[in-house]
Amino acid sequence: MFGLGLAMLTACFDGTIVGTCAPAIVADLKGAELYAWMVTAYMLCETVMIPISGKLSDLYGRKPLFLIGLTLFVSGSIVAGLSTSMEMFIVCRAVQGLGGGILIPVATAAVADLYSPRERAKMQGILGAVFGIGSGIGPLIGGYITEYISWHWIFYINVPLAAAAFILTIKKFPAPIGSKDDVHIDKVGMLLLSLMLVDVLLFFEFGGDKFDWVSPVSLAMVAVALVLLALFILTERKAVEPILAPHLIRNKVVVKAALFMFIFGLAMMGAMTYSSMFSIYVLGFSVLDSAFYSLALVLGMMITALSSGALLMKTGYRPWLIAGPLITFAGLYLLSQMTIGTTVEYYVICLFVFGVGLGCMMGVIMTAVQNSSKPSEMGMTTSAVNLIRSVGATIGTAVFAMLIGNKINGELYSLLPPDIYAAVPHSTGVLDLLVPDATGLPGIASVMLQIGYLPAQLVTEVPKVVNEILLAFANSVDFAFIAGGCLILVLVVIGIIFKVERPKDVDNEVLIPETEE
Repeated sequence: MFGLGLAMLTACFDGTIVGTCAPAIVADLKGAELYAWMVTAYMLCETVMIPISGKLSDLYGRKPLFLIGLTLFVSGSIVAGLSTSMEMFIVCRAVQGLGGGILIPVATAAVADLYSPRERAKMQGILGAVFGIGSGIGPLIGGYITEYISWHWIFYINVPLAAAAFILTIKKFPAPIGSKDDVHIDKVGMLLLSLMLVDVLLFFEFGGDKFDWVSPVSLAMVAVALVLLALFILTERKAVEPILAPHLIRNKVVVKAALFMFIFGLAMMGAMTYSSMFSIYVLGFSVLDSAFYSLALVLGMMITALSSGALLMKTGYRPWLIAGPLITFAGLYLLSQMTIGTTVEYYVICLFVFGVGLGCMMGVIMTAVQNSSKPSEMGMTTSAVNLIRSVGATIGTAVFAMLIGNKINGELYSLLPPDIYAAVPHSTGVLDLLVPDATGLPGIASVMLQIGYLPAQLVTEVPKVVNEILLAFANSVDFAFIAGGCLILVLVVIGIIFKVERPKDVDNEVLIPETEE
């Protein structure tokens, strides 16, 4: 279990580690036009691989899939550190993503093989804490290694961690549940699902940036996704071993858990992304300082993730699934009150409360899914919920960006003089004008000169305009925080009606807390 957790930790922080060192990588390898693909390539391959690896681990056992995933991940890491071009680097990130997409769901599903239902909650709590730690410390590790050593070493440090995980897991691991003689792989279903996921993820990743939300490109992508979904459903109904069995829709726990984790992923990633942007642009933190203060969120997640796992069999599921969304809403509400001049202490408290709320939910949901699933389908059901969470995280960043982009236009209109408003971008792109140019003044000064402001006026007017742009951005992000908070309250309803039932063909071992019998 320690080896599984170590591999999962490495995969999680590698998903976010590139964020703070991306400028250094671009400066070294050139190819700024491919900037976005450093993260997108990893995210796409990881998400696509989650359901495939979950199903294959049910058919062939967790051990071979885990070792394959670990090999892919460390191979991609080594070559990524040796990259000599941006194209080579992006391919390596994709290979890392394939490995990470195997490691995370297989490690989560293996808990059900290694531990009885009564013990699973504690271990899922630990994995939930590992997930939070890995996602949270990635930017911090990346930033410090890039500044004090070299960006190449953010990938080389994966090698000893992966080697330790390999040694710890290769000797003893659960055997496959089924027989290899009668395995039927749903190749068509895997292909259709992968194509659909790529289409949907790229739509939300580049919508509103590379193309408008309402445009021929977006309409075509939506149409392709709907066609692929229809073909996928038809294929799964006929498949001998479907990658996502149609009968999962009748498992109320899996359906509620999937919806729960979709909104969880949406709120978590959207808020984490824009709270960091807020701290850098509005509060004036450095990138490294912002990453360091985000450890407050990690600490909050760790406390409740471990507590929920340890206490679940005494408290039941509902208290955590009701308290989690309420505390998360409180954290988002506190974040929505931030503005220019907000103190570091207040920001840290906001992140801590937000993390406490998130930590209440993830491990509890995974335990509920596993305790309501057949042993032969454990990988499929676990990966299905992991997949929905991953998709929610991607969509969450896009939804927050859309909310902020729509709000900032009105804010800029109300705060800026008409002539300046007409000359600047009416989106978050206006923040680029706050970066000093060769003269040492913010880029907005050049805009003001072009529209008739005199150099003497810049001394008094530029600080006012900069302040108004920052205030417009702060108000827009605050709006997104409170909108995300209102969405997270939907989870309270799911928590109230959440009930775990034993699979009909499972033995008499207690799968749910006595308080919810």
